[in-house]
Amino acid sequence: MEKLLNIPYTAFNDNWNLLQQFLKRKGNPKYELVGSVNLFNRIDIIDLGNLVRVYGTMDLRFTSIKSLGTLEYVGGSLDLRSTQIQSLGNLVRVEHYLDLSDTSIKSLGNLQYVGKGFDLRWSLIKSLENLEYVGGELDLRYTPIESLGTLEYVGGSLDLRSTQIQSLGNLVRVEHYLDLSDTSIKSLGNLQYVGKGFDLRWSLIKSLENLEYVGGELDLRYTPIESLGKLQFVGNRIILSDYLSNNLPQEELNKFESYYI
Repeated sequence: MEKLLNIPYTAFNDNWNLLQQFLKRKGNPKYELVGSVNLFNRIDIIDLGNLVRVYGTMDLRFTSIKSLGTLEYVGGSLDLRSTQIQSLGNLVRVEHYLDLSDTSIKSLGNLQYVGKGFDLRWSLIKSLENLEYVGGELDLRYTPIESLGTLEYVGGSLDLRSTQIQSLGNLVRVEHYLDLSDTSIKSLGNLQYVGKGFDLRWSLIKSLENLEYVGGELDLRYTPIESLGKLQFVGNRIILSDYLSNNLPQEELNKFESYYI
């Protein structure tokens, strides 16, 4: 691992300007910060210099930040709401929450892991690219999202309402609610497990494919559904539009104790 200059942020009284003056005298080396950094509403902040790791939370809301530069790791939450950031560049891991809502973000760069919730509402993101794991809720409403990239796991709810997503790709498991209502979804990809409710109303789904488990209610109203695929368990009821009961083989419906038309 590359040797970095380790700096306790409190040594500079949590003053970003003093820190930058110190780093300039040192020749702007690559460095890591211990402690949380609050730069909220600092319109003079356009980059982070050669910062590689932050062992704490970083608040960059309403700054003029355009690049995260060499930043690879954030040990707390990272808040970039309402900024003009377009790419996360080298950032690989955020241990807590990541907020990119209302941003110009177009690329997640090398990002692979978000430990808790991830908010992308009202952003310009089209693909999650290299992201594999989100430990909490993932909110993609009001985005032009087209692909979940390499995403395999969501530890909370996943909200894709009213998006143009067509496939869930590599996604295998969503621990809480999954909302695909009013979407262009055609394939659930590798999806096997939804821990709570699953809403597919007004979507284009025809088969549930590899899905085996839904822990709550499964809503299939106003869809062209033709097959329940490998579905084995629904914790609450399956809701169908009246005409759908004629599209689905009765033997598939008979496996479940409760379905509502």
